[in-house]
Amino acid sequence: MRETNMAVPVSIGVLLQSDLLEDAAYRDDGLCVVGIFGKSNMQPGPLKESLINTLADKHIFSMFGGPEDEGSADSHIQAFYNQENRVLYLLLSSVCDSRQLLRACQSLSAGTGHSDAHDFWKGLDRQYCLHLLYMFCVCHVLLLVHPNQTFDVTYDRLFRALDALRQKALPLIRAAIKDCPVSKEWKVNCRPCPPRLLFVFQMNGSLKVSTSGSESGGNPDKPKKHSPRRRLQHALEDQIYRIFRKSRVLTNQSSNCLFTVPANQAFVYVIPAAEEDPVGALLGQLRSNCILCDQDSTTTVSGPRRYQQMRRLARQSSCSRDSGIVSMGGQLVDYSLKEFLWQHVELVLTKKGFDDSVGRNPQPSHFELPTYSKWVQVASRLHEVLISNTEEEIAELVTKVQSQLKVLEGFLDADTKFSENRCQKALPLAHSAYQSNLPHNYTTTVHKNQLAQALRVYSQHARGVAFQRYALQLHEDCYKFWSNGHQLCEERSLTDQHCVHKFHLLPQPGEKPDMDRNPPILNHNSRGRSTSSCNCGRKQAPREDPFDIQAANYDFYQMLEEKCCGKLERIEFPVFQPSTPDPAPACNQAQRLPCEASGSGEAERLKEPSTAQSHTPADTSLSLALSLGQSMDSLGPYGDGDGTENQVQQKRPSLIDRQPSTVEYLPGMMHSGCPKGLLPKFSSWSLVKLGPAKSYNCHTGLEQPGFLPGSCFLLPWDLVIRSRSEEDAGLTEPLDGGSSSWPAPNKTLVGKRGSTGGLGRSRRRDDMARAFVGFEYEDSRGRRFISSGPDKIVKVLGPGGAKDPATRVLNTDMPLYIPSPSQGRGLKPHYAQLARLFIVVPDAPLEITLNPQVQPGPPPCPVFHPEQTDLVLPPDGLWVLRFPYSYTTDRGPCYTPKENQPLSNYKVLRGILKATTANPPPQ
Repeated sequence: MRETNMAVPVSIGVLLQSDLLEDAAYRDDGLCVVGIFGKSNMQPGPLKESLINTLADKHIFSMFGGPEDEGSADSHIQAFYNQENRVLYLLLSSVCDSRQLLRACQSLSAGTGHSDAHDFWKGLDRQYCLHLLYMFCVCHVLLLVHPNQTFDVTYDRLFRALDALRQKALPLIRAAIKDCPVSKEWKVNCRPCPPRLLFVFQMNGSLKVSTSGSESGGNPDKPKKHSPRRRLQHALEDQIYRIFRKSRVLTNQSSNCLFTVPANQAFVYVIPAAEEDPVGALLGQLRSNCILCDQDSTTTVSGPRRYQQMRRLARQSSCSRDSGIVSMGGQLVDYSLKEFLWQHVELVLTKKGFDDSVGRNPQPSHFELPTYSKWVQVASRLHEVLISNTEEEIAELVTKVQSQLKVLEGFLDADTKFSENRCQKALPLAHSAYQSNLPHNYTTTVHKNQLAQALRVYSQHARGVAFQRYALQLHEDCYKFWSNGHQLCEERSLTDQHCVHKFHLLPQPGEKPDMDRNPPILNHNSRGRSTSSCNCGRKQAPREDPFDIQAANYDFYQMLEEKCCGKLERIEFPVFQPSTPDPAPACNQAQRLPCEASGSGEAERLKEPSTAQSHTPADTSLSLALSLGQSMDSLGPYGDGDGTENQVQQKRPSLIDRQPSTVEYLPGMMHSGCPKGLLPKFSSWSLVKLGPAKSYNCHTGLEQPGFLPGSCFLLPWDLVIRSRSEEDAGLTEPLDGGSSSWPAPNKTLVGKRGSTGGLGRSRRRDDMARAFVGFEYEDSRGRRFISSGPDKIVKVLGPGGAKDPATRVLNTDMPLYIPSPSQGRGLKPHYAQLARLFIVVPDAPLEITLNPQVQPGPPPCPVFHPEQTDLVLPPDGLWVLRFPYSYTTDRGPCYTPKENQPLSNYKVLRGILKATTANPPPQ
């Protein structure tokens, strides 16, 4: 505890914690507590502080207030103890004062939202109410100061809120002061007496007070008429009393009210306007200072006697002054203000108390005049509970008091109440907008679109600070409605269609679907059905829309193999062979960049075909040259084989690269971006043999279901074979129709009609072989056709088969998708997808190499290929290569092109078939 000098005002917290040295002459006298609160405007001098200067006859507060950096925008109470008069002044400063309001505005940042700013101001209002409640609990007399002469009716709502808060917090305050040395009535009512509220208004200059003695005729003893200011005071008293009685703030029994007003005494005082003559104001200030000095030189008397002495001195000096008006603190203040207040203070100091109850049976109210020490004990406990909140012992009590502040919202927060009412009315309209035209189950996209529509409807009707809070509630309500049995499965099929089931779980291996569980256990289903053919194309069957790559590219065809093509000869593509009971999928598929993947295609062609089935035991350099589609004559400087052999040795992969893993498998399809050494668990490709080459009749075409009329004919591919009597058996040349297949100068092709010279009839007639090739497309309705070019369909109307050569389709990039010749009724285009490649390999010394490469999308989409490339097809056979139904990477499926996407980005790369002559088999 520290000593406090009360010559200057101090904070109420400092006053209560300090050890004030009281004069022994006043130690046992009673103490009257006067509280001052209210509003102020941007006037030069603070109104409330100047009142204390006037009432205490001392220059206590500065004319221009304290420094601007004092404290913050929070409410605070300053105290000044006048021991001689036994009056303690408590001055409440809040956001209602201009300086505090300016600090509050400065503390708000520029980016503060409307809701946050509203919470900030309402927080200051709640703090102001707690400080006011504290003053109503510890003061005998309260002065409400207002900067103009019009009563602010918002005080009615404020006092009703304070009364409601006091009734709620009364049991908590009783518990806080139960051990204080005061009377039982004080402990029960939590205040020394029902405080008397007085009103002080500032005249704004519209009403003037005459300073001459014209109204009294120069005779001071003659009763004066009421001045306009006095009549204004009476009118304000009637108005205030009528308003408070109407709103039940004032009742007959004063002990039940928050405050009282006297029935037979003035409780409104109007301060006259300031002098417009600055010289006269300064002279009046000088005279008042001289009078104060004369008063100070007289013998001081304490208590009520000093008040009577002051009144006599005021009457004696009233004749020699201009109407008794002085200027204090920059404002013109009549000395009658002190008389106005001291007539009420005198009732307190003389222990008469206030008898403000009215009615037929008025009940006397309690009254107690405490000493300074007792008052400090009670005020300290109340300060800890209502304001400071620093004591841990009463932390629970403080929390309960703070929880009672909700009662203020209904009285003071009219903006929030209006906003909540508007937002609550807008919520049902927003819910109706969300649920309008909704299917029973819908996706996230539909949910977001409907939510956006609901928010637009909500924003049209909702207003105020509760807008954001109820908008979040709208979000939650719509999400709950969606997730409570209306959420559609978000999985999309490989054809980009949604599952039609509501949110469900997939059955585990060996588990049966269960519709009764929540969520249900079901397989995905988009209700999309299409018609597809088997691996060989001889049987068609309906299929469900697939949701995984195994069902799309393997399971459906395996099911049809049992009924159709299970016994056909085939070339099996290598797949993953596990060496452990629980193999794991590889997780580093995406490590290779697309540019690296696309650049590795040529390197793969230069590798030694260790896994390919070769039917010709040729040397390494020759087989490499043939795989590149080049003859020995066109190899240039690499024709001797040395350079080629060195190049092959540099490009040859190691043994680790060529051995597939038996521990990790590829969880998808083979493409150019896959890591090396990994194989999938199943192949998405199929290569089967329908029969010998003669099983295809070029006059009747393919006798399979689903083909459009005249579009089941394969394209002829004429291949030139050199005579074995003219050439060495080991030499071969490409026969794919390229530029290198043209004869050398001064040489003629054998077997050609009209050719003369040379060996004549000794030439063999087996110098020409005919293969057949057909790119088959199939749409979702099972309609099939053979394409003779990127934009042309085979159409044979008469006998003789197709006339277009196959070189056109082999030397260009064939599209993966073609618009179906029979479009549906809808606006969405209908595409046919490349499904199979038919190859008729003749029984001739030829090697036809199969190397399919598919790019099902624009770059950087990878290039898909089978698990084994550069396959040499055995002679004398009708082979069918079945392409995958769907293409997927580790990033997801490659969907069918949209309307605005060019079909040229979806293609089968040229070079899918290459033909070369081969050595005759050994005899």
